[in-house]
Amino acid sequence: MVTIKEIARHLNMSTTTVSNVIHGKTGEVSPETQQKVRNYLEEVGYVPNINARNLAANHSNIIGVVIKTREDHYMHILSEPFVSEILGGIEEVVRKTGYYMMLYISDDMADILDKVAAWNTDGLLLFWMLDDDALRVYKRFRKPVVCVDTYISEETRSQFENSFVNIGLEDEAGTYEAVSYLIKTGHRKIGFLSDNHEGVDLVRFKGYRRALADAGIGYSSKDFFELRSTKEEIEQSMKKMAEKAKKYEAVFCCSDVYASMLINACERKGILVPDDLSVVGFDDTFPSRLSRPSITTIHQDITGKGRLAIELLFKMIRGEKPETDQIIMKPELLIRESVKKRK
Repeated sequence: MVTIKEIARHLNMSTTTVSNVIHGKTGEVSPETQQKVRNYLEEVGYVPNINARNLAANHSNIIGVVIKTREDHYMHILSEPFVSEILGGIEEVVRKTGYYMMLYISDDMADILDKVAAWNTDGLLLFWMLDDDALRVYKRFRKPVVCVDTYISEETRSQFENSFVNIGLEDEAGTYEAVSYLIKTGHRKIGFLSDNHEGVDLVRFKGYRRALADAGIGYSSKDFFELRSTKEEIEQSMKKMAEKAKKYEAVFCCSDVYASMLINACERKGILVPDDLSVVGFDDTFPSRLSRPSITTIHQDITGKGRLAIELLFKMIRGEKPETDQIIMKPELLIRESVKKRK
């Protein structure tokens, strides 16, 4: 690729003049000279070296986005409605701000730490970190970090030196409201469907247990519908969940995707929702609205969560200290067609 020095030599100009035209600093450059430079840039197909320019400015104009997933996940994480919606909110803000987004997905923390240490990004967005994962990343990165749906202790948060914010949701409260609604509509035998016992789903499980306890309803480990979520096992596993559901009046699902899949699996076994079984989801992603029946669910502003996360990160990159290290959004119960009142 032709360099600024080569362009200046060819046009018999100083490199400063050529550089000023390329970067829009044309206050002291005559219109004739500007046009001459632009004509030659077009002729040779010149493309500015963004990396060199950012290096000179001591920043990269790149935001790193790291999603920590699980090895046993049944489909590529980017196909999940929640992930695509929240990344859409982030990308919109990143693009309008003139930055670029670099995405990395892994189930291996050692791999994530190695990658982060090698990146030249101005800030990081971290998804679904567990225990001290986010702190380990920050200690390698030492630049602003914003987490999404990360549950860590106050002691761990205090070690981030005002360079950390977590954007979360009242997951326990949202689940509590959903299960309480099932109880109020006459359901007593209520199952809980998830594919793991950690992070966000663990917090939602606590809300489920609390709602049962407050209503005087006992819980058995059999009430946990543990889904096998690998691509090879998901269909067979969901068939087993549908068979198990015959003994229940309702099932709370940790995502709308699982709620929709359960409804389909039940229909194939002759179990009708909501006549035979009530189903509740979580997140209010598009499967909850497209499913028939439409799914009663807990709404959260997913796109808004992504926008808020990246906007906060940009403020921190500019040197602004966050007012708090925890921002917890409020959920909302949306009543649709998948729950039937029982006598």
